[in-house]
Amino acid sequence: MSPISYPQAIYDDETGQWVSDAEVAEVGSFTAFASRPKNERVKCRLVVRRVKVKPDSQEALFATWRHHAFITNSDLSTVEADRRHRGHAIVEQVIAELKQGPLAHMPSGKFVANQAWLAYAVIAFNLARAAARAAGMGMVRMQTLLRKIIAIPARLASTGRKLIIHLPRSWPWQAQWSRLWATASSP
Repeated sequence: MSPISYPQAIYDDETGQWVSDAEVAEVGSFTAFASRPKNERVKCRLVVRRVKVKPDSQEALFATWRHHAFITNSDLSTVEADRRHRGHAIVEQVIAELKQGPLAHMPSGKFVANQAWLAYAVIAFNLARAAARAAGMGMVRMQTLLRKIIAIPARLASTGRKLIIHLPRSWPWQAQWSRLWATASSP
C-alpha cells in the first residue's frame, strides 16, 4: 500500500465527508476479460484505491474502507496512475453534468443550433464554477449548486427604491449564498 494525498480535497456525496487521503495498491500482472478468447484478453495492471470511512458519531471497532478499482496499461507508478485516473474521473463528471443539462438538446438537425447550445453550455458551466468558488463551495457538482444556491426559496420585496431579498430563517446555505452575493455585488 502506498499513501496518496490529493492537493484539493474531494467531497464524497455518499458519506458526506471530505476525502484528501487514500492508499493505493496494485496487482502487477492482471488479465482483463479472461473469459474471452485469447486474442481479446488484455494484460494490464489492476490498481485499487481505498479510502477510510470516518464514523459519524462514535469510534468504530474496526476501520471501514471504500474501495475503487481500475485497470491501466500505462507505465506510470501506482500513485501517478491513480492521480491520472482521478483527473479523468473529474473530466467524466463534467461531461456527465453537461449532458444532463444543456447538451441534452444535442444533436439537433442544424449545425448552428448545436454550436449555440455548446457555447451556452460552456458559458453556463464556467459561470456556475465561478459561483461555486465565490460561495466557498469549491468543486461541488452542478446539481448540488442548483439545489442549494441558485434555486433559493426567497421572496423579493421592494420598498422605496430598494429591492430586498427575504431568505428563509435557519436556511442551512445562507452563509454560502451571502458570500456569493457579497462577492458578486462588491466593486
